[in-house]
Amino acid sequence: MLRPMAPDSPRIAPGSRADIGRVNFAIARALGAAAGSGRPPNLFTTLARHRSLFRKWLRFAGALMPGGVLPREDSELLILRVAHNCDCEYEWRHHERLGEQAGLTGEEVQRVRLGPAAEGWSPRRVTLLRAADELHAERRVSDESWSSLSELLTDAELIELCMLVGHYEMLAMTLNSLAVEPDPAGEGSPPRALRMLQSAIERRSSS
Repeated sequence: MLRPMAPDSPRIAPGSRADIGRVNFAIARALGAAAGSGRPPNLFTTLARHRSLFRKWLRFAGALMPGGVLPREDSELLILRVAHNCDCEYEWRHHERLGEQAGLTGEEVQRVRLGPAAEGWSPRRVTLLRAADELHAERRVSDESWSSLSELLTDAELIELCMLVGHYEMLAMTLNSLAVEPDPAGEGSPPRALRMLQSAIERRSSS
């Protein structure tokens, strides 16, 4: 079955400062600078057209990544597999860079597309990739995979894994449906900058 072609242009265009508001535009611009893109990412300026939802979503998303309890290499591995499974070019391009910043090699990033059966993965990464595939296809982790995961992860990490995969599946669905265009490649910056910025946003949101 042929996959439908993506629209040639965004279905909802990224918003300007006037469209999304001064505070949301400042957040989007700061996140772009922290991520090394040099401009407000299309993801943020598009979602920020729903002004009230944007900052609530951003706080939740930041609590999963980069503020979660899973090791960053694990999180990025799972997100990349979600991006591949959902055929989300925006998500893939963004996280292939973040994956390398988190410690995955360039070869490992590309190997994610081959899945858990590819040669070269550690047993831990096979288990994580298999869980991502099961959540995508079956909407639950099998008993066999859960048993293996339980030997590797804490209860908090198990909960986060399910919510992380579910969140990025939702985000991929939204990005694909809105036809959000990938951002130009940036130089990148240490993930610490993004964590510091996210902490500042959370403090502002809770005040």
